[in-house]
Amino acid sequence: MSHDLILAGGGLANGLIAWRLRQMRPELDVVCLEQQDSLGGNHTWSFHQHDLDHQQQQWLQPLVVKRWPAYHVHFPQLSRRLQSGYASITSERFAQIITPVLGPALRTGCQIQALGPSHVRLDTGEQLQARIVIDGRGAQPSSQRILARQAFLGQVLRLRQPHGLLAPIVMDARVAQGAGYRFVYVLPFTADTLLVEDTHYVERDPPAPELLRANIADYLLAHGWAVAQVLREEQGVLPITLAGDFPRWWAEQGDQPLSGLRAGLFHCTTGYSLPEAVRLADWLATQPLDDAAQLSHNLKHYLSDRWHDQGFYRLLNRMLFLAGRPERRWQVLQRFYQLPEALIARFYAGQSTWRDRLRLLSGKPPVPVGQALRAALRHSPRHYEEPQ
Repeated sequence: MSHDLILAGGGLANGLIAWRLRQMRPELDVVCLEQQDSLGGNHTWSFHQHDLDHQQQQWLQPLVVKRWPAYHVHFPQLSRRLQSGYASITSERFAQIITPVLGPALRTGCQIQALGPSHVRLDTGEQLQARIVIDGRGAQPSSQRILARQAFLGQVLRLRQPHGLLAPIVMDARVAQGAGYRFVYVLPFTADTLLVEDTHYVERDPPAPELLRANIADYLLAHGWAVAQVLREEQGVLPITLAGDFPRWWAEQGDQPLSGLRAGLFHCTTGYSLPEAVRLADWLATQPLDDAAQLSHNLKHYLSDRWHDQGFYRLLNRMLFLAGRPERRWQVLQRFYQLPEALIARFYAGQSTWRDRLRLLSGKPPVPVGQALRAALRHSPRHYEEPQ
């Protein structure tokens, strides 16, 4: 049997693609292959109010488990409430809504042994054919992308008493720092339920899970929050892009259509991937989807444009990671959150204007100027090659 489209991987990006195509292009024969027992894995995805337009907010709404009208940030010398909406989707809701819509088009427990632009081979020996195969099986290392990491571990906790929070804490950097920028992220889902996440921006090896759990326990103790039950735990390492060579990276892909983190579709500085996944699903719904070579050609230009649009954020990443002392990186973020709220919203949405960019780079920087300038120039992978 040959299908119109096979989606390899059932994570955020491919799940949204399958769901959006079912809404917009129900005539297409789409199959989604996921190695786990359910769609979506074990994640919480969040986004800011201005990250998506009204239509995108509307079609995504059934997946949203909680919305808040504002959020907080805390630093050693700054606390601020930002009057911008914030929303979250859990993998449980993601699977609950999308799985019945896809029905038999979702195949779980599938181990993919090999794939190409128009075929998939499973470890059982089964061969699947399609006009197009899109590979969305997560981030893949490449010598043409220089990455730092955002490592985190989060626990969804039911507390013994109400916590009193009415809005998320997107960053609480009033915690011990260390080998990189560290903050705690808190989502109040119900009056006595929280997601508490310990997050570290590091160059290489992420902290051990035991340390992250201990950090969460210390944070809870400091706030007087007693845990009745750990409902769920999630952990991960998100890529933070410092530099890259798009043409050479694309050549490595062999014209294989990609999605999600595998396609490099995430905010280079924050690691947020949901807005990019939504945009890709909308874009794919407008494509012919009848020829792998044509889609690969179109996708190359789409991804090239997204890569170019994020060049400024990669510049900021280099200045954050390559200039100044790691334990003082919180000062960069503290300075950022003193800026106008509209500028901050455009930054998260990946829509910073030239005026925004000048504002972000002007004034006295919280890192040494010479180091910042040298970091800014390291935009190519060849600048990171080890000397012979």
